Amino acid sequence: MNNVSSQILARLLIAKDFLSGEELCREFGITRSAVWKHICLLRSEGYSINSATNRGYRLIGLTGRAVYVEVKPFLETLRFGRNFFYFPITNSTNLQAKMLADKGAIEGTVVVADAQTGGRGRMGRAWVSPSGSNLYFSLILRPEVPSIRVPQLTLLVAVAIHQALTVIAYPLLPMIKWPNDIFANGKKLCGVLCEMYSEPDLTHFVVVGIGINVNHSLLPTELHASATSLYLETGRLFSRPELLATVLNHFELLYQTWLLKEDLRFVLPYIEKYSLLKSKFVSVEQCNRCLRGTVTGIAKGGELKLESADGQIVFVSSGEVRISKKIT
Repeated sequence: MNNVSSQILARLLIAKDFLSGEELCREFGITRSAVWKHICLLRSEGYSINSATNRGYRLIGLTGRAVYVEVKPFLETLRFGRNFFYFPITNSTNLQAKMLADKGAIEGTVVVADAQTGGRGRMGRAWVSPSGSNLYFSLILRPEVPSIRVPQLTLLVAVAIHQALTVIAYPLLPMIKWPNDIFANGKKLCGVLCEMYSEPDLTHFVVVGIGINVNHSLLPTELHASATSLYLETGRLFSRPELLATVLNHFELLYQTWLLKEDLRFVLPYIEKYSLLKSKFVSVEQCNRCLRGTVTGIAKGGELKLESADGQIVFVSSGEVRISKKIT
């Protein structure tokens, strides 16, 4: 969609009734023929626009894609999402965001795709990213904090997503699975991938990638037992633009607070309340060892606290967590 078409769409979006072609000509400095071409382009992209002789044009249906003009009405942020890039399809929103950040894109820049060909989760796993149903986006951050604090962002983002879902998808009660997932009824609903680009003691930028299964009605067979979507859990379709904006609204507030704090203590009660792993016996797979123990909480730095069989408390900063049966 070109810039003029986007501006005409935004104008139609806020109009309460028909908007005359003459008014659009005058406002954008173009001919009636040019207005008509832009209307046709918008229709070709899925927007329902009525036209009536002597009355003009009226927008009667949006696409439901998370494009800026559809996200903007729901945004309450000062910065997050105000610089916005949308791709119908891309390899990975994280890769696109990294390229933009390398070129100096401002903090709060958002990259959204309707589909990804190379979506990734943690540990290099593929993230299934079909078009027309889910939400895939990345956010550029430039936190002026010690690099050692940056991993805390993963949990902070998970809190923002959880808060957004409790508003958008009520009465669904999702849970936070340390360190980066949102689950619903025991199945994965959302994942977060934070990638930091830094030197020792200097963080250049962080790219936060988020994938949320929203309106997906048919998951691949191999994912039936482990993944779900908002639609599968509730039987309702959801607005992807509204969900994206709601996540950004919540996260901007949390992020600004976090920058002023020393750690995650201000959100630990919330994380503990909605922790999927609370009091569970788990195994944590790391590159060269496997830890086992009962989860006793989350530390102020974001580490998972495990009580081992001998009663010692172990702080786990990374690893793949699975709920296990306790060996007696």
